[in-house]
Amino acid sequence: MHHHTGHEPAKGAWSQAASATLHCLTGCAIGEILGLVIGTALGLSNGATIVLAVVLAFLFGYSLTITPVLRAGIPLGAALGVAFAADTVSITVMEIIDNGFMLAVPGAMAAGLGDGLFWVSLAVALALAFIVTVPVNRWLIARGKGHAVVHQYHH
Repeated sequence: MHHHTGHEPAKGAWSQAASATLHCLTGCAIGEILGLVIGTALGLSNGATIVLAVVLAFLFGYSLTITPVLRAGIPLGAALGVAFAADTVSITVMEIIDNGFMLAVPGAMAAGLGDGLFWVSLAVALALAFIVTVPVNRWLIARGKGHAVVHQYHH
């Protein structure tokens, strides 16, 4: 006799966490890539380049979250609160992982935009950020936090 042990909801929670992480990664990646490309192209220091990338990652990450919330008729102040609650932890974890990886790979930050080392390192950094952030988002969603807060506005 087979008893349901709750594995089905857990599988759904992992799927929801992966979906939330992918959504977050989209905004983060746009900002991260833009920041690293601009910083590299302008010859900014590693620190200035990373600050720019992180600021843009948060800006684009929050923007992708807030848009459907605003479309759902939520006032701007409340929508900002939803976006901050939904994405702050996820974006923070992603930024620590992907920028940490870029700094850890010898020559990745110094590589030019035409250098494969820059692009391969960035792709691996974003993939690692996704892998590390999925369980973080699952933990948040299981507690009704993180992307669970914004899910009701995505239609």
